[in-house]
Amino acid sequence: MPRVFEGRSVSSGGRFAVVASKFNREVTDRLVDGALSALREGGVTEGDVDLVWVPGAFEIPLTAQRLAESGEYVAVICVGAVIRGETDHYAYICEAATLGILDAGMSTGVPVLFGVLTCPTEELALERAGGKEGNKGRDAALAALEMVQLLRKLDETLPRCPLS
Repeated sequence: MPRVFEGRSVSSGGRFAVVASKFNREVTDRLVDGALSALREGGVTEGDVDLVWVPGAFEIPLTAQRLAESGEYVAVICVGAVIRGETDHYAYICEAATLGILDAGMSTGVPVLFGVLTCPTEELALERAGGKEGNKGRDAALAALEMVQLLRKLDETLPRCPLS
């Protein structure tokens, strides 16, 4: 029988950061509400959550990396909404936010979760921010809780590679 490692979406302690884009605020406010609600339901106290507002999705990765590097947070949850416009700007911002958030988690070893919507219309974004498609901010927060537990279990069980 294989060993199975899995986390659960409940708090195992520690501080969480939520990085939120001010751009497309109608959508982002709903994502923030979903993330904060999920953290509360998972047992995280309000005093163990910091909410950090940034101008737009492009600024999320740097902020997330700085928070993850600080050693103050067990996870960083990134939320925002990039909605397609009439120029190529959308594609560049989506790619920068996606790769930057990925890099922040990989370079720090801290779970940095992606809750940034990339939608062709505001209507579709609203559906994913508390509408019939759920709330992706909530989903990112639940994943953060699970990843914190999972990584702690792995750290307790598996030896570190001597080459790292």
